[in-house]
Amino acid sequence: MPSHRNDVRVSTWSELQCRLYEDSWQPSLRRFRSPFAFRGLSNAAYVPETTLTRMGGEYGRREQSLLRNFRKYAHRNATQRDSLWNWIALAQHHGLPTRLLDWSFSPYVALHFATVNRAEWKNDAMIWCVDCVKIKNYLPGKLQRLLKREDSDVLTVEMLDEVAPTVAALDALSKKPFLAFFEPPSLDDRIMNQAALLSVSSRADLSVSRWLYEHQELFHRIVIPAKLKQEIRDKLDQANINERILFPGLDGLSLWLTRYYSPTGAPQLVSRDFRQGTNAGFSSEVQSITESESEASRPRRQRRANNRRSA
Repeated sequence: MPSHRNDVRVSTWSELQCRLYEDSWQPSLRRFRSPFAFRGLSNAAYVPETTLTRMGGEYGRREQSLLRNFRKYAHRNATQRDSLWNWIALAQHHGLPTRLLDWSFSPYVALHFATVNRAEWKNDAMIWCVDCVKIKNYLPGKLQRLLKREDSDVLTVEMLDEVAPTVAALDALSKKPFLAFFEPPSLDDRIMNQAALLSVSSRADLSVSRWLYEHQELFHRIVIPAKLKQEIRDKLDQANINERILFPGLDGLSLWLTRYYSPTGAPQLVSRDFRQGTNAGFSSEVQSITESESEASRPRRQRRANNRRSA
């Protein structure tokens, strides 16, 4: 795991709280409002990458085919209106590989996903904190002016529809790759309960982690030692941050009860979705640094062969 100059390793619950809410006072608002988007990873060796880039191959062509067929086969009433960004948010919500990545406004939601998998309790966890306010300075002019007009720090589906109604239009906004945050439509209670936020890459093949490493002034990371995970998990449960709340319904209830009443030393029983982090708030979060670099570092001949096999 490459170190970052702003990496902070906490050792106690109290220190963790201070770090999670650091820099939350906003003088212009006279309110405590954290500017960060949070993403919790159960293993500190994992890095944030979109499910589309993890697929490998010709990202643009795959994205086009995936979205076209998702819209074709999905129920016609699946979205509120026929907007690309509504469709892509819905697709992400249901596990389709996209250029989107799930984050949360809530540091406690990020903590949930960093500690919920007991199979990872032997490993340190990581909370990525990306500054949504500072990142606006790296957006194309049209998006900056739109956010200023709306007096907002993050985009919405409606704003994206106005400036970039297609992924091609988003790509064309700037020659330099960029990362933007937008609030997904309130498709169901899961999205609302998780205080969901989505990042969108300006290019289908953009590595989120690599772009962030190239702009290290935009983020910091909180390293959670393995020995602290059980205390965090128990205190989150008491604070009512658990599967029952974040995944309303019988599936979330069953997962919460199974984990909550399992003996401390017993192996964790979780569904495939939760082991992989595939859910409304944090899709496909388990991605190691080595794996994220694999497509770029693979010999060209091997990549061509893989593309032929996947065509």
